Amino acid sequence: MRYRPWRLTAGSTLFLDRDGVLNRCVEAGFVGGKEAFAFLPGVLPALKTAAGLFRHIFVVTNQPAVGAGLMTEAELTALHTWMCKEIGAAGGRIDRVYSCTALKAARSFDRKPAVGMGLRAQREFPDVVFADAFMAGDTRTDMAFGHRLGMHTVLIGTNPAALAPPCLVERRYDSLAEFIETIATI
Repeated sequence: MRYRPWRLTAGSTLFLDRDGVLNRCVEAGFVGGKEAFAFLPGVLPALKTAAGLFRHIFVVTNQPAVGAGLMTEAELTALHTWMCKEIGAAGGRIDRVYSCTALKAARSFDRKPAVGMGLRAQREFPDVVFADAFMAGDTRTDMAFGHRLGMHTVLIGTNPAALAPPCLVERRYDSLAEFIETIATI
């Protein structure tokens, strides 16, 4: 892992992957609705703390189940609306959810590790500065997305593929709650 000094500023932005960071991954390979969605332990209080630390908080998530016809765009939107309401009810916030529903074979510019979702966020929120942003995810794809945009990269969990050379992970934490607790002390 490589370490760059962290500097949390009033303009810092937090980018989050969804599955494996905010909620449990499921056996079926995708979360098709709120009945299958389970927040990971400590996520809701962590997002409440994060709301006071970061100017913007975004979710950037690949959701190819839509492209595969396993769920509809409307179902995905309804799930994200519900997720954001639950986070808000707990005192946290998500400013925008960006999702890429394309299959990997489509080679979409929005599908992580490509940077399209990050650039969309910056267009819609022009005060986003990637050098002051953090990408928290659980896969090598998430780390590559953050690295390509010049963000600080934070691995949540112990995914060995994400730690393989060349390592794109700056720091690693067992959970989003542990990361937020650490960054809150900076």
